[in-house]
Order: sequence, then structure tokens, then C-alpha cells
Amino acid sequence: MTAGKTYIKSFCTIQNNQVWLNGDVVFGTESTVFSDFSKKAYQHLEINYPKFFKMDNLSKLAFLGAELLLKTENNSSEENNTALVFANKSSSLDTDVKYQNSISDPENYYPSPAVFVYTLPNICLGEISIRHQLKSENSFFIFADYNPIFMENYSNILLKTGKADKVLCGWVEYYNEDYKAFLYLVDKEGELEHNKEILKQLYNQ
Repeated sequence: MTAGKTYIKSFCTIQNNQVWLNGDVVFGTESTVFSDFSKKAYQHLEINYPKFFKMDNLSKLAFLGAELLLKTENNSSEENNTALVFANKSSSLDTDVKYQNSISDPENYYPSPAVFVYTLPNICLGEISIRHQLKSENSFFIFADYNPIFMENYSNILLKTGKADKVLCGWVEYYNEDYKAFLYLVDKEGELEHNKEILKQLYNQ
């Protein structure tokens, strides 16, 4: 540990029907649709959280990544000051399109409340916060591409100003079956230095 520096404690990537944790594949399936893959990943990771199946695909993607990185970090009996800083490029567009389809046909008009509730990208942060009992800072940003410089700077400010003890950062992009999640936990201690060069390297693995 070096004064002033921050570190990547753990990281994961979910894409192409595979789940990677700290550089190793922990789960994979044959090529399939995301709904099937996410269900199998949920079962393989032995998660017990029935509300998962009511989530939209973006929330499922974010939830699975957060589960990998937070399940051994947080104590449910203590207040956990882990901030959430996420981003993507498509916002909640995948769910927005589904909701629009449910109201665009006058002959089959059915505005589903269950779909409507997910027409904001930051709802996935709420799902993670409920699951892990987080009452800390959380923000969701929209960028054209993954922005490691912004994510590094923002999370470092949260840590250095005492707004958070740890920061879970994530790029969670989902639109029309094209998806990628890259999540990592930033801490004041660790071995892998937290900087934009390392983040680019991990993201592109």
C-alpha cells in the first residue's frame, strides 16, 4: 500500500456467454440468448434471490457482476459504505423499446408497470443496493464509450474525501442481446494499482 494510491481489489467481466473473475473463467455456456445464459449463471453461482427473475436484462447483468465482487465483502449486520459508480452507452434503451412496443399498438395496449419500472438505467444500482444493503453514494453515467479516466478520477475522489470506503465501478452495456459487463472493486489497499492504463488493459482482455 502506498499513501494516496488506490487499488483494484477484484474485477470481473461478463460477455459472450462467459463469466470471468480476476482473469479466470468461472462459468461459461454454449452460445445462447442472454435470458438463458443469465439464468444458468445465477444457478451456477448458487445465488438465492428470487427477485432476480423479475429484473430487466441490464439489471440482471449488473447484478451478476456485483454478486461476484460483493458477496464476500459486505457484512449484513454492519453499514456498508461501498459506493456504486456505473456507466454504459445505451442507457436503458433495450427496456425502453420493449415498453414502447407495449403501448404503441392501440389494439393491444398494455403499459406494463413491471417493465416501466426499469426504464431508467440507474434502477440496476437500486437492485444491487437492496441486495447488499448499501445506503451509500451511487451514480450512473452515459458515455459513448468506456471512459476509464473519468471512472478512475470519480472513484478516487469518493475514497479520498471519505464519501466511501470502497467503490464498485462498472461498465454494464446491454442492448438487443449485445452485452458486456466489466466491474471492479476499488479499495485503499491491494496489489493491483488502480489507474487508467490498467483499467484499459483489463477491459480489453
